Amino acid sequence: MYQQHFGLSQLPFTLTPNTQFFFGLTPHVEALQVLQTAIVNGEGFIKVTGEVGTGKTLICRKLMNDLPTNYHCAYVPNPYLTPDELRWALAAELGVLLTENLNQQQLTSLIQSRLLELNSQGFKVILVLDEAQALPNNSLETLRLFTNLETESAKLIQVVLFGQPELDKRLQDPAIRQLKQRITFSYSLRPLVWDEIKAYLNYRLSVAGYQGKGLFSDKDIKLIAQAARGIPRLVNVIANKAMLLCYAEGRAQISTSHCRAAIADTEDATHLSPSNTINAWVFFILIISASLTCLYIVDVDWLAVLSESI
Repeated sequence: MYQQHFGLSQLPFTLTPNTQFFFGLTPHVEALQVLQTAIVNGEGFIKVTGEVGTGKTLICRKLMNDLPTNYHCAYVPNPYLTPDELRWALAAELGVLLTENLNQQQLTSLIQSRLLELNSQGFKVILVLDEAQALPNNSLETLRLFTNLETESAKLIQVVLFGQPELDKRLQDPAIRQLKQRITFSYSLRPLVWDEIKAYLNYRLSVAGYQGKGLFSDKDIKLIAQAARGIPRLVNVIANKAMLLCYAEGRAQISTSHCRAAIADTEDATHLSPSNTINAWVFFILIISASLTCLYIVDVDWLAVLSESI
């Protein structure tokens, strides 16, 4: 909607985890370094946890995109699966030729054969699971058993788990303590501090094609950082709404009032005190008013052109 107004080639603050917008923020770079070191090490489970919206899926996609060509990556984005469903999903990702009426023992045998085949071809297999906190306990145990598959010198599959902090709580369960012991590397994503958010906002705007002076003042960035609690997804939501308000008013610079209105309208943001913020409904009133003004201007211009032609 506001791309042309700000001279953008694309929207800078969408919620889709687009690796084109990956920025080398300290926690994200550290997480990738841990993952890459662990993968080279070649054994056990690797775990990355973080609050909702801290960038786990973006890091996950960045990792998969940057894997060397001698790695075969199996990706399961929604692991709320029974053990049987998990086996079928892994088989499909490995390219196993499946036939009807396979029982689970036969399926496991086919998976092992395929892993041995990939190993003989020089491939290392990585199974990546996003939202791993959703895995049932018996499916976690199935994963552990898969990591038992090995040659005399190496494991046939390595597992990378991305999950919310609930995953850490799940791993305290004595019933899955064997899996917990096999986690050789782990990393916990922290929220961003305000100067990281400043660099993050400016980088995404730059990638999107913005070439003007800074849209957000330091004061407003600190406001956004506080309201978003350092969570990149909330930063995106608030920044997008602030730009929308700025566009609706026909202004070139985002103001504090735009940021406060955007924060008030964002459900999960830490809202400011009532005396210092704008009610959420003002956000919609401003947008509607600006939209009606734009329609009025277009209508007047159209009538003027029509009058001249007559």
